[in-house]
Amino acid sequence: MPHAELILTGGPVFTGTGEPLNDTAVLVSGGRITGLVPAAEAQEHAGPDTRVVDLQGALLSPAFQDAHMHPMGAGVEMLQCDLSGAGSAEETLELIAAYARAYPEREWILGGGWSMEHFPGGTPTRQLLDELLGERPVILTNRDHHGAWASTEAMRRAGVDASTQDPADGRIEREAGGFPAGTFHEGAEHLFPGVRPGISDDFALAGLHAAQEALLAQGITGWQDAWVGVGMSGISDIDAIYRRAAAEGSLKVHVRGALWWERDRGMEQVEEMIARRASAAQHAPNYVPGTVKIMVDGVAENHTAAMLTPYHDHSGHATQNAGLTFVESALLKEAVTALDAAGFQVHFHALGDRAVRESLDALEAARAANGPSANRHHLAHLQMVDEADSARFAELGAAANIQALWACHEEQLDVLTLPFLRDGAEARHYPFGELRDRGARLVAGSDWPVSTADPLQALHIAVNRTAPGREDTPLGGEAQRLTVAEFMAAYTSGSAWINHRDDETGSLAAGYLADLAVISPNPFALPAEELHTARVASTWIQGECVYDAAEAASGAAVTTADGAT
Repeated sequence: MPHAELILTGGPVFTGTGEPLNDTAVLVSGGRITGLVPAAEAQEHAGPDTRVVDLQGALLSPAFQDAHMHPMGAGVEMLQCDLSGAGSAEETLELIAAYARAYPEREWILGGGWSMEHFPGGTPTRQLLDELLGERPVILTNRDHHGAWASTEAMRRAGVDASTQDPADGRIEREAGGFPAGTFHEGAEHLFPGVRPGISDDFALAGLHAAQEALLAQGITGWQDAWVGVGMSGISDIDAIYRRAAAEGSLKVHVRGALWWERDRGMEQVEEMIARRASAAQHAPNYVPGTVKIMVDGVAENHTAAMLTPYHDHSGHATQNAGLTFVESALLKEAVTALDAAGFQVHFHALGDRAVRESLDALEAARAANGPSANRHHLAHLQMVDEADSARFAELGAAANIQALWACHEEQLDVLTLPFLRDGAEARHYPFGELRDRGARLVAGSDWPVSTADPLQALHIAVNRTAPGREDTPLGGEAQRLTVAEFMAAYTSGSAWINHRDDETGSLAAGYLADLAVISPNPFALPAEELHTARVASTWIQGECVYDAAEAASGAAVTTADGAT
C-alpha cells in the first residue's frame, strides 16, 4: 500500500454535506484525496516523507467556492481609492483626501466602495468633492456598484449638465435648478466613458492577482465571476484578462465566467457568446466562460429593483414607480430560451419580486421550448420573493444563489429601503428557509466587493439573521434561518455544483481534488451568537498550502501552488 503524501488529522471533517465526521483522517496524494480513514489508522498510511498536519481541533472542510462575485473589479478598486473600510461620511472624505495626497500624479481620482447609508438619502453631493479636491475630476462607484458619485469637473469634462436627460435605465439626482447633484444611479453612471480614464490590461491583471490573494486568505479557491464584460471598474475586457492569467499560470483557482448580457443590444449576442466560449475552451482549462449573466433589475435602496407593488414616497403613499426591468419580458424569454438551447447556464440578477417572477417565467418558457436541461440556471440576490414563486425554483430546476450577509437589519435596509416598500415587505426579505423548505437548491456567494467575501461572516447571519453584536429581531422571522450544515453545504458542494465543478471539488471524498479550508474554531461547535469569531486558518489547493494565517501574521512568505512566494 503506497504511503500518503499528506495526512490531515486531529479535527472534525465536514465532507460538503451533513454534520462533520469525527475521529477521521484525510489522506492526500498527487493533489487528490485518496481516502478518509479512522484517525486511529492514519499512521499506517504515513511514510518517512509524509507530511502530517495536526488540525488541533479545527474543522477541515472543502474549500469555499463563491457563486457570485466580481473579484477583478474588487482588486482594481483595492489598488485605487478604496473606500470600503470607511465607517462614516467623514471617514470616507478622509480616505479620499489621503489618496489624493498620496497620488498627486494621478489626474483623476477613481475607485469606489462608499456606502449609501453614510450620506443623507444615500446621495452624496458634488460639492463635497469640489470642496475637498477643487477642480480635480473624481468618479467613485458606490459599494453596491449601482451608482456613482462625481465631482463638478468630471461632469464638465463629460458634458453632463442640467440639459442631460436621464437614460432609460437610470436616474440622475438633481438640484433644485435641475443641475446634477453628484449621484448617478444605474445606467446614469455610464455617462462618463468618453472622458474617464480606462484601466490598462496590466493594472487589471494586478487587480486580479490582489483579489486572488485576498480570497485565498478566506478559504476561497473557486468562484463564478458575475460580470465578464466591458465596464466593470473601467476594465476593457475581463474575459481577456482571465485568459491571460490562465495562460501565464498565475490564475491559481478555477473560475467560471458569466459573460455579460448587454441590455441595450439584442439576440445577436448569442452567437458572439458561443464563439467566445469555444475560443476559451482551447486555451484556459481553469477558466470557463460557460455562463451568461443577465441583470434583470436594479437594487431596492435606490428604488430600481423591480417590484410587484410600487415604492412608497417619504410620506408613506404609493408612487407610480415599481422599479426598473432592464430586459423587456418578451426579449428575456427569447434570450433565455436561445441561451439554454446553446448549452449556456443563465445567471440572473433578480432582486425584486417582479424580477424574480419574470426570470422564472423566462426559465419556464425555455423549458417548454427545449425540455429540461443540465445547464444549472440560477437566480442571485432574491431580496424579495413572492410566496407564489417560492416553489417554482424546484419545479424549474433553478438554484437560489444567496448572499446571506445582507439578510439582517442594518442601516441601508432600515433607513433607505424598508420605509419605501409595501406593508409586510420585511417578512418577504431573503426567504432562505422558505426556499429550502420548498425544495430549492441553495448555493452561496458574496457579491464582493459589494460586501465582504468572507463566507464565515455570512455564515453568522445565515444562521442568526442578525448581525454580530446586535439584538434585532431576525429579518424575515425565525423560519428563514439556516443551519450551519446547510449554509456550509451551500458554500462548498452547492457552489461547486453551480460552477459545474462538483465532479472533483466541493466535497471531501476519494478522487476529489484536495482543495481544502481549515477553520478555527470549529463553527459546528460554536454557539450561534459566536459564529462570526471563526476564521480560516489555512487554505490548500491540490494538497499544497497556499495560505497559512499564522505565517501571514508573522510576515513569513507562503509558497503557493505554482511555486511563487
